[in-house]
Amino acid sequence: MNKLISIIVPVYNRAEEIAEFLSSFCNQDIKTGFEIIIVDDGSTDELNEVLAQYTGKLQIRYFHQQNQGPGAARNRGMAEAAGELMVFIDSDCTVPADYISKLQVALSEDSFDAFGGPDTQREDFPPFLKAVNYSMTSFIGTGGTRGSAKRSVAKYYPRSFNMGIRRRVYEKIGGMNALRHGQDMEFSNRIYKAGFRVIFLPELQVFHKRRTNLRRFFKQIFNWGVTRINLGTIDRAMLKPVHALPAVILIIFLGTVVGAVFFNILRSLLLLEAVLGVFVALFSFTQSAIRNHSLLVGCLSVLTLFTQVLAYGSGFITGLVKKLFLPKGEWVSGFRRKYYK
Repeated sequence: MNKLISIIVPVYNRAEEIAEFLSSFCNQDIKTGFEIIIVDDGSTDELNEVLAQYTGKLQIRYFHQQNQGPGAARNRGMAEAAGELMVFIDSDCTVPADYISKLQVALSEDSFDAFGGPDTQREDFPPFLKAVNYSMTSFIGTGGTRGSAKRSVAKYYPRSFNMGIRRRVYEKIGGMNALRHGQDMEFSNRIYKAGFRVIFLPELQVFHKRRTNLRRFFKQIFNWGVTRINLGTIDRAMLKPVHALPAVILIIFLGTVVGAVFFNILRSLLLLEAVLGVFVALFSFTQSAIRNHSLLVGCLSVLTLFTQVLAYGSGFITGLVKKLFLPKGEWVSGFRRKYYK
């Protein structure tokens, strides 16, 4: 059996991130048995100069295409891949030194058709990124749906920041769809429906930088809220009541604030909501501060957690409203212009 591993990464104006990404693969404890496929989705930055620095250090294959989105870039990567195992990692990630060796062990055991792994933080991440990591990986933040928590409120779907498939999966179900966001979850859903065995590999982690400021973080999470409506339109199995929870919380809170102006009885409810909010804030602050050994990260985690609820809930509501009034069959979109700014 061909044991080659193909690491596929779509890139769009991420030259600085790719430098970190590739450097982490230069530090692997196993130097052979993998290729890195860079699919440039229409970048206009100095990507070529960065890649030239790694000539001879890594087995890199580079492909350029006009901007079509990450799904199309990953599809190009799969079409060009030579490996038995095709692994998707986002460009804003780096990997620990034993990532490839652990992948090779998992591949040799032949116990899965597709896998997903967790994302986490590096110790040298700044406080804000550690706070984002807390929001995105803690049970109180995402309900364990990303695989990082021991429990989960919904079915686990591998995601493109750290997931892989065997070639037989690609040969049967094809590539990803045209969604700008969420194409990896729709892909995972088709993998499940095709009857393939999907596992979570907790030891196979990546270090994920995600968004580097609060504005970018809000935009990203808002778009995910919008995306959930698209996923539910494709397959109702990907839209559960729990996914609407941030939107429900947001609607109840705003409704109570407005209603309390006119009805005294709602003022008591507003007070109760405030008490619950303080409890959540104290819990998340304490948990994050202990995990990160930092009071600053604890404080920032409260900010990112509440921003996450606001962004996802408002994105979900926006997506639902748009879906009700858009012509049938059209995708609902969130932030597009200046998405990375």
